[in-house]
Parts: sequence; C-alpha cells; structure tokens
Amino acid sequence: MKQKILILLFVIIFFGIAGTAFAQQGQTITMPNIKIGIGSSSNPKDVSTTLQLLLLLTVLSLAPSIMIMMTSYLRLIIVLSFLRQAMGTMTMPPNQLLAGIALFLTFFIMSPTITKVNDNAVKPYMEHKISIDSAYTAGMKPIRGFMLKHVRNEDLELFIRFAKLNRPNSPSDLPSSILIPAFILSELRAGFVIGFFLFLPFLMIDMIVSSILMSMGMMMLPPMLVSLPFKILLFVLVDGWNLIIGSLVRSFG
Repeated sequence: MKQKILILLFVIIFFGIAGTAFAQQGQTITMPNIKIGIGSSSNPKDVSTTLQLLLLLTVLSLAPSIMIMMTSYLRLIIVLSFLRQAMGTMTMPPNQLLAGIALFLTFFIMSPTITKVNDNAVKPYMEHKISIDSAYTAGMKPIRGFMLKHVRNEDLELFIRFAKLNRPNSPSDLPSSILIPAFILSELRAGFVIGFFLFLPFLMIDMIVSSILMSMGMMMLPPMLVSLPFKILLFVLVDGWNLIIGSLVRSFG
C-alpha cells in the first residue's frame, strides 16, 4: 500500500512539474479524452456490432478456461508439477515458470489446430464471408478433432450415461457438453499416470539413501536432504528435461 501511494505521489509531482515547465514556456499539455457511454442508435448494424463486441469480451474472459481445459495445457502442467514434487525441489522451478513452460508447449502442440481455426473461422469471419454461427462451427471443428483424438471411450460412455443420451452413430454427433468433460477426465488420468512413472526412479533414490543412513546410525539426518543432490545429478545426467518434454510432445502426436 505504501509503495502504491508513493508511486501515485511521484506521478502527481512529475506531471505538476512538467505542467509548470510547459506553462512557463507558453505551451500547454494536451491530454487524451476517453469517453465510454451508451447511446441510442437508429441503425440496426450498430446494435449488431455492439452485440458482437459483448460476445467477444465474453469469449476473452473465458479464454483462460478454454486454454486450460480444451488443450494440452492440462496434462502438461500436471506432469511438470509431479516432476517437481518427485525431485523434492519444492519451489524450484517456481509456479510461474512451470505455467510459462506449459503455456508455450501448449502453443507448440496446438499450432496445427490454431492454424486451422484461424484459416477456417477467424479470417473468413473478419472478412465478412461467413456468419458468426458458421464461424463458431468451423472453429470448433478442429478443436473437437483434437479432443476426440485424445479422449478415452470409457470417459465418453460415462458422461453419455450420466446425460441419459442414446449412443451416437459417430463421434461427430457427440455434443460438446459431453466431449469437453470427457476430455478433461482423460487428460487428468493421463497426467497422473505419467506422474506415477516419474516418481519411481526418484523414490528408489530416496529408499537407497534412507537405508544407507539407517545402517550408518544417522537417524536424525533427514534422508530427503541427502538424496536431493543425487536426484538432481541423476536428472541432469540423463538429460531429464529433454526426455520429459520430448515424451510429452510425442504423447500428443
């Protein structure tokens, strides 16, 4: 709070000094005037544009959820979090760095899908070649294809049974309200399975170090403290980041 007050005072003093200097030179400072309001319009196109703007703002507010739940981000962030816990480094890498790694890997993995959405939906809509409904349908098609490629049939059947729907004739007949939660459940399972296998080699190191310390009578020395350098050394020697990132990217191939 004190820092914010100091910054505000600095800005006020700065503009006050600048305004005084310009006033002494016979010049005035032109400040931008920004107004946001709601007025009346007799043109139906203005109403349509306003509704499209509101829809765009709504989509932008939901963009983080869409990015997390309907792309590869979910599996990536789970595996990276499991890796950090398995190594025992606790806060290294920090959460912001893990989220950044997962985000850029998501852009890399989803780049073919994003390109299809841009070419088939965004560009034609911006050029007024298709309607917003057609743009939504064309944009969801590549995303649905990505989710259908990585969703499990067991998870689809689970939500179809919960929704009390008849079994569809083809995957394209599945509603998005069924496909999205089934994809999320499949990604959660895949992330936890990969995380389990990540724990095994580091767990073996912990057990070996703990047994050695007990045999030496060092009961008060924490095994995690001793095993941490060996786990980091093992991870570096096997080029762990290359293996982990490569395996994750190939899992979406």
